[in-house]
Amino acid sequence: MEEVLGQGDVFSPIENDVMNSLESVIDPELGIDIVNLGLIYDVVVKEKDCTITMTLTTMGCPISNLLEQQILDAAKEVEGISKCQINLVWQPAWNVSMISRFGKISLGIHG
Repeated sequence: MEEVLGQGDVFSPIENDVMNSLESVIDPELGIDIVNLGLIYDVVVKEKDCTITMTLTTMGCPISNLLEQQILDAAKEVEGISKCQINLVWQPAWNVSMISRFGKISLGIHG
């Protein structure tokens, strides 16, 4: 599998807070949060600006606008974040192996 952006990088405390906040954003089609789905590739906070690098399960995702607003709102709820932007990428392409163990159990995926 291609290396996921940001994988292995150590998050700062505020970046961890953003990730924790993003767990409140639920994919309405799958009923699992976007972090456990493996859609968030990286979070970088510089001063009060946050950049979230992520992907979607499919290029034509019909709920992308809804998710975008919820992601921005969740990030801005973190104390110390005043601006946030999303860096939407398609490489590496999302696949089921990126779902966390918790997410796979919740979706009934074994293996």
